[in-house]
Amino acid sequence: MRSLRHFDLNLLLVFEALMRERHVTRAAETLHLSQPALSHALKRLRESLDDPLLVRTENGMQPTPRALALLPVVQQALAQLREGLAPPAMFSPATSTRRFTLATTDYFEEVMYPLFLSQLLAYAPGISFSIELITPEVLSEGLEQRQIDMVVGLDSQSALPSGVIQTPWMDEELVCLAATHNGRVGDALDIAQFACELHVELADISGLRPSNIDSCLVQHGLTRRVISKNLNYIAAARVVALTEAIMTLPRQMAERFVAMLPVRLVEPPKELPALKMTLIQHGLFANDPAVAWLYQQLMAFAQDFSDPVIMANSAENYLGLS
Repeated sequence: MRSLRHFDLNLLLVFEALMRERHVTRAAETLHLSQPALSHALKRLRESLDDPLLVRTENGMQPTPRALALLPVVQQALAQLREGLAPPAMFSPATSTRRFTLATTDYFEEVMYPLFLSQLLAYAPGISFSIELITPEVLSEGLEQRQIDMVVGLDSQSALPSGVIQTPWMDEELVCLAATHNGRVGDALDIAQFACELHVELADISGLRPSNIDSCLVQHGLTRRVISKNLNYIAAARVVALTEAIMTLPRQMAERFVAMLPVRLVEPPKELPALKMTLIQHGLFANDPAVAWLYQQLMAFAQDFSDPVIMANSAENYLGLS
């Protein structure tokens, strides 16, 4: 026999069909080949294996001892190949007990996550989630090592580790928050006054780049003084309530603080960019059926989040799951 490197592995399918049918024409039909093509393939098999394999007798074509010895080996090899090449099993949200791990901002966790989870549980009652902070380690190692399934809500980044996929997800309007006693700030700020105010900022724990706000100010030849960098919005908002500093944050988060604390909304400079949130996953696992399902649900959530009519509907109408 020739070395495996010179052996046409397609001939194994021919061998399997011939051993099953013991008839050239019927074997050709099962493989959707012409009878001459199958006969030619059998000839190549005999030459490659240096054995007649099937011999015509009064009882039809009969396998040689070599063919009988090869049959279980070939069947096992083909069975393993078929199993390995088969598409992954479909993800069934109704029966899954999968635990997803998301790295996210506290904006997503506070404003969106409770609604998102409650809608999913109506159709996937066995799933669960763990929420983690977004850190440099999450982006460089956590996604690749599958400790994190997806990073949700991080502002669009220009530099990410190799192999990571970033997808635009949702844009959110930014507003400023000031204490109700803050007489320095009116109902709106131009960019020059904005830069002159004291600021409370949310720390960029992703560690990837300066904030979009600071980058915008630099483009206009301006800088700002940040008196406090906080890890979560609620702590930052409490600092604002007790000082004359302002903070810039997504509108829906700011509206929650207005109801909780002695603070008020202030329109920011028109030059400030919107918050452009993304979904980030690793290319190694993007085709995993469970991760692909989660991605689809998050994309559907983003599409309908700003529509109050859809958000008031049942989970069935909202997510469209079956």
